[in-house]
Amino acid sequence: MSKKTALYDYHVAAGAKMTDFAGYQMPIQYTGIQEEHMAVRNSVGMFDVSHMGEFIVEGNEALAVLQKITTNDLSRTKVGQAQYTTMTNEKGGIIDDLIIYRMNEHKYMMVVNASNIRKDWDWLIENKPRDCYTENISESIGLIALQGPDATNILDKITKENIRNIPFYHFSVGKVANTENVIISNTGYTGSGGFELYVENENLGEVWEAIVKAAEEYELALAGLGARDTLRMEMGYCLYGNDIDENTTPLEAGLGWITKLKSKNSFIGKEALVKQKSKGVVNTLIGFELGGRRVARSGFVICNRDQKEIGVVSSGTYSPCLQKPIGLGYVPVNYVKNNKEILVSNGKKYFEGRIVKPPFINVKNYGSGN
Repeated sequence: MSKKTALYDYHVAAGAKMTDFAGYQMPIQYTGIQEEHMAVRNSVGMFDVSHMGEFIVEGNEALAVLQKITTNDLSRTKVGQAQYTTMTNEKGGIIDDLIIYRMNEHKYMMVVNASNIRKDWDWLIENKPRDCYTENISESIGLIALQGPDATNILDKITKENIRNIPFYHFSVGKVANTENVIISNTGYTGSGGFELYVENENLGEVWEAIVKAAEEYELALAGLGARDTLRMEMGYCLYGNDIDENTTPLEAGLGWITKLKSKNSFIGKEALVKQKSKGVVNTLIGFELGGRRVARSGFVICNRDQKEIGVVSSGTYSPCLQKPIGLGYVPVNYVKNNKEILVSNGKKYFEGRIVKPPFINVKNYGSGN
C-alpha cells in the first residue's frame, strides 16, 4: 500500500491528480502540466517532494565514509554548503545521484532519490565503520520545493533569515513562519532558482499554508511531478532510473565534473572509472530535439540517417517553453563527433531529430530572476 506524505490532504483538497510514485501517493498535476511548468519559469511554483530520502551521517569518520562511497570531493565543502555527487559500485555504475549537506564539522545529511532509499541505506551501512553514527530520517522529514523567479520574494516574507545572501548550493537553518530548525537550501531541480525547505513532518502543513498565504500577490502554482519532469528535462538534468542507473557510469552520463579522479585518492568504483577514461567512453548521453509534435519515449530507438540503430532514448517530453519535443539518450561518442542529425523510431515510424547540447533553454529569457 502506498504511503502518504504529510501534505496528502492538501493535495486532494486542491484537486490534484494523484498517483503512486516510488511507493508514495504523489500529485502528478493540479491544473495542468504546461500551466504549472510555465508558472515556475515565469513566476513561482511549489512542489511537495517529501518522498525523497534523508540520511544523517555523523562522527569523526563521517567524512571518510562519504568520501569512500561518493565520486565528488566532499572535503572541499564548508559548513553550510551542499554538494551534488553520485555513489558508484565497483564497476563504476551509478547506484544513485544525490546531494550531501555539511551540517557541521562532523555531521552530514544525504538526500537520496525516493526509489533508492532502501538500496542506498544498505550501501551506506555496508561501507561504514561501527563508530560512525547513521540515522535514516526519511520518515520524519518533509520537503517543499519553492521554485521560480518570485520564490525569494515570497519566502522572504515569512522568515527572518537573510535568504538573499544564501549562495547557490548553500543553505541556512532558521525559522520559517512559526517553525524552527527549517533547512533553507538554495537548490532545486528546475533551473529557475528558488529554495528547498526541509521541515519536520509535524510542521510541514503549517509551512505549506504560510507560503500559500504569503504568495497571494503572486501567481503561485501548486505543481506536481509532471511539471517537475518537464522542467528538469529542459535543463538536461538526469533522472535516476531513466538516464542513469547501475549500468551507466558518471563519465557516460556527462557527470565527469562531479567525478574527481585526480583529486581523490580513492573511492568505490574509481579504478573502473580511471580505466574507462583512459580507454575512452564508448557511449555518451546526448540531448536532442525533434520536429513535429510526437514525443520520443524512453526505450525508443535512435538511428542514423540510414535508419540503422545506434542508440536508445532514455527520457523524452514536450517542452512547454520551446513548444517542441526534446529528449535525452545514449549514442556512440564517435557518432556525435561527426553527426548532428538523427532519426528516432517507435518501431513503426521514424521521426527526424537533431542533437543539441543541454540545457535546451536559457532560463534568463523567462521571468524576472531572483
